[in-house]
Amino acid sequence: MKLENKIYVKKYFFLSLIVFLCFLVIGNLFFAFQYQSYTKNYNQKINAILVHLQEKYPEIDMNEWMKILNDSSPTNQEPLKAYGIDIMEDAVILENEHAFIQNVVIYNLLFILFFLLLILFMYGYERKKTREIQEIIHTLEQINRKNYTITISDNNEDELSQLKNELYKTTVMLKESAEQATIAKTKLKDSLSDISHQLKTPLTSLNIMLDNILDNPEMDKKTREVFLQSMKREVRNIHFLVQAILKLSEFDADVVIFENKNVKVEELIVEAMQNVEMLCELKNVEIIYEEQPSFTVFCDKKWQVEALTNILKNCIEHAPEKTKIEVSTKTNTVYSTIKIIDQGEGIPKSDLPHIFERFYKGKNARKDSIGIGLALAKAIIEKNDGLIKVDSTLGKGTIFEIRYYR
Repeated sequence: MKLENKIYVKKYFFLSLIVFLCFLVIGNLFFAFQYQSYTKNYNQKINAILVHLQEKYPEIDMNEWMKILNDSSPTNQEPLKAYGIDIMEDAVILENEHAFIQNVVIYNLLFILFFLLLILFMYGYERKKTREIQEIIHTLEQINRKNYTITISDNNEDELSQLKNELYKTTVMLKESAEQATIAKTKLKDSLSDISHQLKTPLTSLNIMLDNILDNPEMDKKTREVFLQSMKREVRNIHFLVQAILKLSEFDADVVIFENKNVKVEELIVEAMQNVEMLCELKNVEIIYEEQPSFTVFCDKKWQVEALTNILKNCIEHAPEKTKIEVSTKTNTVYSTIKIIDQGEGIPKSDLPHIFERFYKGKNARKDSIGIGLALAKAIIEKNDGLIKVDSTLGKGTIFEIRYYR
């Protein structure tokens, strides 16, 4: 039996028991009063008869009269029948006849009064229930109007109270969903605005360079190659931007499924270093990684390599030529750490709190910087229950620290 049905049965069982006990008590009190009244009338009449007989027949002992009264043997009914009295149906004492009729009237009046009180009680109860149902309907109407600023507090155990409490829980969830939807819409609007802004510059550059090439068919080979190289760079930037945005969108939609397993930390670092080899050669930057005692990290290898690659790219892009980037690892009983230290120009303190924000460009950002690589790295690391933080000193360099908790 469901909890609601048990509560319903329990409530009406106790209500019926109370009604039954009330009728039982009132009935017994009334019958006790009736018995007492009849006994009083009988005793008074018997006493009058005994007094009269004792005065008229003083020679008869009183004990004999009492013996006759207490004798349970059948008696001759003919003397009373001569006066039209049937002792099985009629009352010998008229006062008892009148008392019986009076008691029947009183009992029926009490029964009617009690019944009316019961009807009033049930009417009040049903009215209360109707009012509660109207409140629930009103609440649902408010919810349909997207008004979630309502409170329902009812600690009773009946079914309507439980319905109201469940409705309150649903309202809270709907409110949270509405708030999250509003936030998501705002984020989407901002993201679309940022994407539009980010794509506008390279597309404009491409359009201008294409116009120059088309408008100048006699353009010298060297100038044409410069334009084509610039166009290739802009296309590469657009490709990276689109890919990064698509990946971030997957995280926002929570549709990314990580295939976590124990991965050696050196495998993550080596693959990320291989991904930036060409960039290191172009910038003449060296990555130094001294392998530490091997340990594993429980993560999705593909995504974590992506995160480390983006961080290394950021370090390389801001590192002066002929400098080094150091990568080190450490582990303890609580977490494992990867540290990436560059010798770049550093990050201003005003920019530090924002470097992981999407499309944010600090004071030292390159002109062609998109400002999305670190945001994607942070999203990936946190998806694996990790943590990334940064510390930087102007003119000395930047330290990225990644922690993977066990």
